[in-house]
Amino acid sequence: MWYTFHNDMRKRNKGESSTAAYRIIQVPMDIALLEQVDAAAGRVAESRAAYIRGACRQRLTSEEAAALDRRYVEGYRRKPEKEAWGKLGAKLLARRLRGDRW
Repeated sequence: MWYTFHNDMRKRNKGESSTAAYRIIQVPMDIALLEQVDAAAGRVAESRAAYIRGACRQRLTSEEAAALDRRYVEGYRRKPEKEAWGKLGAKLLARRLRGDRW
């Protein structure tokens, strides 16, 4: 079965860049976690592999956002905003939010 899957994937990716190719990996996982993953994948009607790929993408996105947040905070620690700009920004935001329909 693995051989058939591997050959099918190779045929699909033929002519595409190597970044689009899939790699088969082994991920050691304890039985309880595996059962939870299988149950969750079943609830959203995905394969186990698709569910794990989605979880990895979500984790990478979350870590990237956290890194950007850290850079933002570090930047303001190095060069803090002047108090006058902060007050002006708060006034403008309050004026803008008053007119918005939530």
